[in-house]
Amino acid sequence: MNKGKIYLIPVVIAEDTQQSAIPASVRSVLPSISYFLAENVRTARRFLSSLKIYESIEPLTFEVLDKDTDPAVLAVLLKPALEGRDVGVLSESGCPGIADPGALAVEYAHKNDIQVIPLVGPSSIILSLMASGLNGQRFAFQGYLPIESKDITQAIREFERESKQKQQTQIFIETPYRNNAVMSAFLRSLQDSTRLTVAIDLTGQNESIKTQSVKKWKENKPEFPKLPAVFLFLA
Repeated sequence: MNKGKIYLIPVVIAEDTQQSAIPASVRSVLPSISYFLAENVRTARRFLSSLKIYESIEPLTFEVLDKDTDPAVLAVLLKPALEGRDVGVLSESGCPGIADPGALAVEYAHKNDIQVIPLVGPSSIILSLMASGLNGQRFAFQGYLPIESKDITQAIREFERESKQKQQTQIFIETPYRNNAVMSAFLRSLQDSTRLTVAIDLTGQNESIKTQSVKKWKENKPEFPKLPAVFLFLA
């Protein structure tokens, strides 16, 4: 029996951007898929419904694949692929497998000789790096910074030393309500000469991408809205 394929399906990273951010190539593939693994089933159903490519989403099947998924159940979740059905993997936002539990499904697929097909779509990490003007040849995504003041200061300074030593752009994400707290931590912890980029609401109506030295940021510290943000710096 031929195995199915696993399609990594990009999801919008800003509200109401389906028409501009999701390519026709993704839309053309989706109608042939009826089984999905999703980080959040409610979000996934709403997203697929908004694309208006299914007559109804009721016949579609969704199973949860999130950070709490036990790798031991992957054989059950991906049994349809082993039986010849195509499977779609959906992140909560952006591209599956990048800072996302979809990587679990991809790892299982490679171990079991299931073809993985990544589809083109928005990734805040890549978009922010493209628009930053920082080093796009050497970079590292570091995820979330610690919450405690002492820990975040220590972490930022260690990442800055690494950035200077390797000429490596450091990339971080944060929950929107902590944008201003994280920005304050960067300004008190980084050297004045370090270049810092803040990318807000990428692909959205309130998109803002700005790169300048920490010294310049300090001269006119902004108040950021509670929207998804990516922070990057290069020492």
